[in-house]
Amino acid sequence: MRIVDIVTGTTEAHLVYLDQSLHNAPPVQIHQQVLEPLIELREAAASAGFGLCLCSGFRSFQRQLQIWNGKASGERPVVDDSGKLIDIRDLSPWDQVQAIMRWSALPGASRHHWGTDFDIYDASAMPEGYQLQLTPEETQGQGIFAPMHTWLDTHLPTTGFYRPYAIDRGGIAPERWHLSYRSLADQYAEVIDRELLEARLRQSNLLLLDVVIAHWDEILQRYLLLN
Repeated sequence: MRIVDIVTGTTEAHLVYLDQSLHNAPPVQIHQQVLEPLIELREAAASAGFGLCLCSGFRSFQRQLQIWNGKASGERPVVDDSGKLIDIRDLSPWDQVQAIMRWSALPGASRHHWGTDFDIYDASAMPEGYQLQLTPEETQGQGIFAPMHTWLDTHLPTTGFYRPYAIDRGGIAPERWHLSYRSLADQYAEVIDRELLEARLRQSNLLLLDVVIAHWDEILQRYLLLN
């Protein structure tokens, strides 16, 4: 198992399944070294009255590619910061890339590849039939999951987890629901670079690839924080 394969989402050898049957939720794949600390976080949340569940853990390169191409082709929805649907056909190619990357990473550059990162929700707060949306409105103010996230604001600093997208740096939109196991994720973040990512993308059928390559420097700085 090569570390570059973990980083780019082309192996599952580092993964185990997290059982979520207590909340009638499907199991989710995560990094084997994250399992124990994540269970501890889940137990702490349960003691505070929350049903911390994962709706997304590991995501392969191929799955991320399907998401990207689905959005680039107009087959999957693309939304703005307010959650309003965007007709991607009305945008220039570069604006299309930026609209997609506001919420979805490039294949090969998603933190979900590593198994260290995942999206969460409070299963105990969901009424029957509720459709999970993963929007800022769910996690703040009077949002359905706001109480759990307010608790996490205080509790996360005592764990190995943090929110990598807590602040809007002009690239990826803030995602309070996205948690990361910092020590392990930081190791993988150091591996990915321009050459590795570009080589992997050129081997794929990524839509808008020529536009991505033409704007590499800005993409790496705004969305990947790479030089």
